[in-house]
Amino acid sequence: MSYAGDDTIAAIATPPGQGGVGVVRLSGPNSRSVLARLFRPSAPGFKDYLPRYLHHGHVRTAHGRVLDECLAVLFPAPRSFTGEDVAELHCHGGAAILRSVLEAILATGLARPALAGEFSRRAFLHGKLDLAQAEAVAEAIAAPTTAAAQLAQDRLSGALSRRIDTLRQILESLKRDCCLAVDFPEDEVECLPPEVFRRQVDEVREAVAGLAAQHRRTRVWREGALVVLAGRVNAGKSSLLNALLGRQRAIVSDVPGTTRDYLEESLLLEGLAIRLVDTAGLRDAGEIVPGGLDGAESQGIARSRELMDGADLVLLVVDACSDDAARPDSPEQALLARLQAPSSSRTVVVLNKMDVAGTALSATFPDAVPVSATTGQGLDRLVHTIAEHLAAAAPQPRPGELTPNLRQTMLLEQADHELAQLQADHAAGLPWDVLAVRLDAAAALLAELTGAITSQDILDQIFSSFCIGK
Repeated sequence: MSYAGDDTIAAIATPPGQGGVGVVRLSGPNSRSVLARLFRPSAPGFKDYLPRYLHHGHVRTAHGRVLDECLAVLFPAPRSFTGEDVAELHCHGGAAILRSVLEAILATGLARPALAGEFSRRAFLHGKLDLAQAEAVAEAIAAPTTAAAQLAQDRLSGALSRRIDTLRQILESLKRDCCLAVDFPEDEVECLPPEVFRRQVDEVREAVAGLAAQHRRTRVWREGALVVLAGRVNAGKSSLLNALLGRQRAIVSDVPGTTRDYLEESLLLEGLAIRLVDTAGLRDAGEIVPGGLDGAESQGIARSRELMDGADLVLLVVDACSDDAARPDSPEQALLARLQAPSSSRTVVVLNKMDVAGTALSATFPDAVPVSATTGQGLDRLVHTIAEHLAAAAPQPRPGELTPNLRQTMLLEQADHELAQLQADHAAGLPWDVLAVRLDAAAALLAELTGAITSQDILDQIFSSFCIGK
């Protein structure tokens, strides 16, 4: 099915599951007609809907069967989210109720099921949002933390779009000056002084590169940090995972090698989203395993090393009861040396089983966090240490900071490349018409970021990732 854009669409706008309130939304020219057929206001002498006013009543089938007591609201065009007539039925939030209301709407023949992201797409097409703002709607819904939600809200406000438009206008102005210099070569210096040209390109490029860098700096706050539990078999990694989660997620056993693949869970630690991963335990190079390592455990260990290499923070879990962890050739020492090259900032040593162990390893690992996954001893300190390390590597964004998403950042990086080539061409003394081509390419990339210039394929790709009902 394609986006028609001139018919009426309907969808459940609230997530699946039970809740106090669930919303069924319509958008399009038949929205008011659907309300007239299915909604019966309870107010005596009701004549018409007051715009943006909640009306109490009952939603019924075309045959008069009551489906639910609800509230109805009409947003007449153009003062609505999509720019079209929009109607909403605020029902009780049971899945069966919402499904029956949607089925009754579709049974009228006046509306069809909405496609993913179709409401937001119509808002974009009617000029209610630009593309960067439309993407921010989906990102605000999916934000894992308040910091990520604030970054999305800053883009939804249009601040990023306004900044991009300002930069694009500078490039467009320079392109016009280039064309003027081509048409009137005798006035070249007067129309476009080279030092002014260089300064303006430098300023735009610095701003574009800064926005792209901001995406990388805020990744942890937008997407969550990858924190990997690593260490030797039976060091207590799975027990520590369960303790941090507050529930039994990983199987805990005294048998070495129980965890053969990685387990990943999400949680919030001091306001920061964490992807906590328990990995297969590593073994001593000389350790004898009856029957040898099987294929599953070998693959699990290889995957553990990959996860450690890509982690934002590695928790090296050391069994405090171990007699040989202090040996220079122990698996713990070898792994610690590998993790700390070239920097130790992304590694925290955790001395586990402190409820039954002494302090013999404290001198070997002086910066370690002592914990007991069994009793909960030291967990608060560990949580705070994790948050401190991650925040030090990626400080929390300040309100109002402009942070593009991945698609926007890729366009910014392409624009920066064009501007770098432009600078080289200008330094080489290439003619103004060649420079104008570079300026046009960079300006077009910025226009694609906000949707001023965007192909249908790109729109389909972006809006298809949205949830239905938004």
